[in-house]
Amino acid sequence: YQSNTEGNEDKLTYPWRKLGVAFAVMIFIALLAAGVGAVNIHPLIILKILMSKLPFVHIDPNWQHTYETILLQIRIPRVSLSCLVGGTLAISGATYQGLFRNPLADPYLIGAAPGAGLGATIVLATSVPTFFQGINILPLAAFVGAIGAVSIAYFTARNSDGLPLATLILAGVAIASLTTALSAFILIRSDPDVRPVLSWLMGGFIHAQWKHSIMILPYLIPTVIVMLVHGRLLNVMQLGEDHARQLGVSVENIKLLLIISATLSTAAVVAFSGLIGFVGLIVPHSVRLVWGVDYRFILPMSAISGAAFVTLADLVARTIINPIELPVGIVTAFCGAPFFVYLLRYRRYVAM
Repeated sequence: YQSNTEGNEDKLTYPWRKLGVAFAVMIFIALLAAGVGAVNIHPLIILKILMSKLPFVHIDPNWQHTYETILLQIRIPRVSLSCLVGGTLAISGATYQGLFRNPLADPYLIGAAPGAGLGATIVLATSVPTFFQGINILPLAAFVGAIGAVSIAYFTARNSDGLPLATLILAGVAIASLTTALSAFILIRSDPDVRPVLSWLMGGFIHAQWKHSIMILPYLIPTVIVMLVHGRLLNVMQLGEDHARQLGVSVENIKLLLIISATLSTAAVVAFSGLIGFVGLIVPHSVRLVWGVDYRFILPMSAISGAAFVTLADLVARTIINPIELPVGIVTAFCGAPFFVYLLRYRRYVAM
């Protein structure tokens, strides 16, 4: 009996231990990203500087003052934003995949991220005020663009027999191509210098500041909580919508709530990071292969892994051909495009 009890306890704690390991890896990558650059800073010095900012903690500042400036004004705001963006795109991708029961669903491929980029572009490139009565409307404009793009893809794919997943992906890719082209056209028309335009379209954190992370938190906190608490219902949805209805699940309400949550969170981060593709495809699918199919753990593990992945991609983007900084979207595309082809060719998830 005692052995069985210990075995049950181990089954309950094992997933949480895995989450703890993943979180530790994410912290390590964040420290690495904060320390590597034109001026390298040792991880112990980074920890000392951070701890010195805590109340009731006194540490003698035996480091160069420039280290503190570099960390607190440039690198840590950048790492913070990259973690928020990566975690959000990954958990949104996992939610879309669970909702549509297809591992090819992704905020970029179904049009949410490019639609958000178009909404943000219209605000950035026109005379529309960014703030209205003290409220930053950039994430809201991105949400309107994202929900519009997803809605067009959804209703284009839907027919009398339901929602063919292959058609949804194809419709999303078409909408993504159109909205990306419109964003490029608007930005190029507003700014004759094409280089910053293309850099924003490919995504990046070169202009990251503390205020950007603070601005998106009011959008991320409620939407991410909504996605996390619906992990068990996403497990039920994997049995099919009819079976879920028989178990008393309000399928249409759950779908609407999760689509709005995943789309709003995606829009909020895209408004400040630009378009970073394939994060919501690679990370949740890899998590599912390694850790299993329980969405109660896929969702938080995707968020942690996505934060680590995008932070690492940003580190590669700014150091691989120093002093030139690549857009982060180029790095994720180099990883994501072959991965997408692999899924199509060998996993055969999309019906012919």
